[in-house]
Amino acid sequence: MAIESVDKQNVIDQEEVLRPRMVSVEIAGKTYQVPEGITVIKALWYTGQEVIRGAGCLGGFCGACSTAVEDGMSFTMVPPFPARKATYQMADLKDPKQDLFTLYPEAPLCRNCNACTEACPQSIDVREGVWRAVFGDFKAVSEMFMDCVMCGLCVPVCIADIAPNLVALYASRAQGVFFTEKPERLHHRIEEIEHGRYDTEWKRILKMNEQELTKVCAELK
Repeated sequence: MAIESVDKQNVIDQEEVLRPRMVSVEIAGKTYQVPEGITVIKALWYTGQEVIRGAGCLGGFCGACSTAVEDGMSFTMVPPFPARKATYQMADLKDPKQDLFTLYPEAPLCRNCNACTEACPQSIDVREGVWRAVFGDFKAVSEMFMDCVMCGLCVPVCIADIAPNLVALYASRAQGVFFTEKPERLHHRIEEIEHGRYDTEWKRILKMNEQELTKVCAELK
């Protein structure tokens, strides 16, 4: 994406950056001029870098969307580390807790070195989470890894070739599908959607322009 094609007016919506001072930052080894006070993720967008993967939540967990750039700052996106991701369909699993050992047979080979926990930027007890998954405590795993941003930094440091983030992702999915009580009205609402109860309203919304959507959302509040 070329810098000229970036809508900088929409990228910079923070009050503190609506002033002329620019600062120098180094992104992936290249120097750029960006507005003072803009966040790291917005600096990436401002300089024309189309960052989509790895920038999902924008909730401040990894720091990219909550850390303001400073003059002389240097940063880069961490490339994903290759890891074997098991292929599975939740609907096809017969015994999810035992199926873990088929999908990720390396999981019980943890050496307790704790390197994964030390590498985690979210301060998750990754080693403990892996063992909880091995012993079938999927509920604890899903809660422990709630703040996981799937950065994958736990993968390259594992001497047992475990991908803890993927093990935790599997355990969390299995917990939700097989071991968590579903809301009472969930199936009823799904049936309503399937039978077309909201089709007319949905089509009306899809035809709205941005101004109309803004007005409708304001009225709902």
